[in-house]
Amino acid sequence: MTTWIRGGTVVTAEGERRADVVIDGETIAAVGIDLGDPGSARVIDASGAYVMPGGIDAHTHMELPFMGTVASEDFFTGTSAAAAGGTTLALDFVIPGTKQPLMDAFRDWRGWAEKAACDYSFHVAITWWDETVRRDMHTLATEHGVNSFKHFMAYKNALMADDEILVNSFRTARELGTLSMVHAENGELVFVLQQEVYDRGIHGPEGHPLSRPPAVEGEAANRAIRIAEVLGVPLYIVHNSCKESLAAVTRARLEGQRVFGEVLIQHLVIDDSVYRDPDWDKAAHYVMSPPFRAKEHQDALWHGLQSGMLQTVATDHCCFCTEQKRAGRMDFRKIPNGTGGIEDRMAVLWHHGVRSGRLTPSEFVAATSANCARIFNIYPRKGAILPGADADLVVWDPTRERTISAKTHHQNIDFNIYEGMEVVGGPAVTLSRGRVVWENGQLKTERGRGRYVPRPTWAPYWEAQRNLNQRAVPVAVPRSSP
Repeated sequence: MTTWIRGGTVVTAEGERRADVVIDGETIAAVGIDLGDPGSARVIDASGAYVMPGGIDAHTHMELPFMGTVASEDFFTGTSAAAAGGTTLALDFVIPGTKQPLMDAFRDWRGWAEKAACDYSFHVAITWWDETVRRDMHTLATEHGVNSFKHFMAYKNALMADDEILVNSFRTARELGTLSMVHAENGELVFVLQQEVYDRGIHGPEGHPLSRPPAVEGEAANRAIRIAEVLGVPLYIVHNSCKESLAAVTRARLEGQRVFGEVLIQHLVIDDSVYRDPDWDKAAHYVMSPPFRAKEHQDALWHGLQSGMLQTVATDHCCFCTEQKRAGRMDFRKIPNGTGGIEDRMAVLWHHGVRSGRLTPSEFVAATSANCARIFNIYPRKGAILPGADADLVVWDPTRERTISAKTHHQNIDFNIYEGMEVVGGPAVTLSRGRVVWENGQLKTERGRGRYVPRPTWAPYWEAQRNLNQRAVPVAVPRSSP
């Protein structure tokens, strides 16, 4: 089937221009003007709208077993909600259980994801270490298209990777040409601070940010960066939430180190006052890690995004309903960590970023799609509007008005962290590999149509870099005998 998107302004990370887009089946066939007569093709009128690459969310957790419960969003509902917001690819995380082999966990997630409505891919977490983990990393990278491995520096006695695990995993990533990722919070400090806060009689959600101050994030970010520097591996730091972490990323990038920084859309627009809401249920819904910060950190994160020190805007979409959050009713340490937002990411960033003048439309595309595709090595198949690319596209109406609410969203959660926020700008039509999955305010997703997207490693590039670095090392010349 052929589809023509006509009359719109095509916006990519490189710029914008008036052009039509022709889709043949699942891929883009042509981009330009005066492309001829569409004939019997389906025509989508994009007059007055932007045509952009479908969004890519680099950080989601569908169906995640965590803290004694399971995230309420599954791969069908989650990718459908994503489509309603203009996102067409989710990069989710395989997180093995205690001593669970990586390949077993990977197979579990692949099975759960078979119901996905839009495309998906996986990072894999390294939560323990022995030689079988090294072997499975090799298998995942070489046979299954996994080019990124994540490490939780937080969650002691659960998911936390200590320095020994980081070093072993980072060295293996160097061998494979894969990207190492970290959740940067000092887990030892958080563990101690949680107990201290609890012992002071602070048991509600307000105790959560007190136990995870910005310094514990900044320390962990800097430590991971320096380990990566010594071992010569690229590093991606997820959900930077504070000035301290951003400073570590900025310093490393200015020194020429290959470090990438992600920011969550919610950290750009929500501050820590939410934890002081007298309604326990509302406050608990904002418990996530790292927590929301004071407004001064928001300003710094916007500057980091504008300057290019932070490259991607994600969500850490991990939904727990009110009843699940109540597991921590008497102890903030037991509140399942996570918030939703995959449906609202692009609209919130457009409203507070583009409409405010902080970002250009092309910078918006870079932050929501193209940069992620480049970093995780699926560009230009994803994140681009070029002949041969997957036809993951969004026709973006810059005048569309919406009041965000749990009553109208498509996410499988009974709360929305942006409740009542008015945004201008949103998707009129979303296409996933050429098929319309959202149009005129209606979902048109199909259970199981999403495909797994393998991502090649960076092995050839990193091998060239290693050779270059080795040639640059001065050769010690032995002194002659006296």
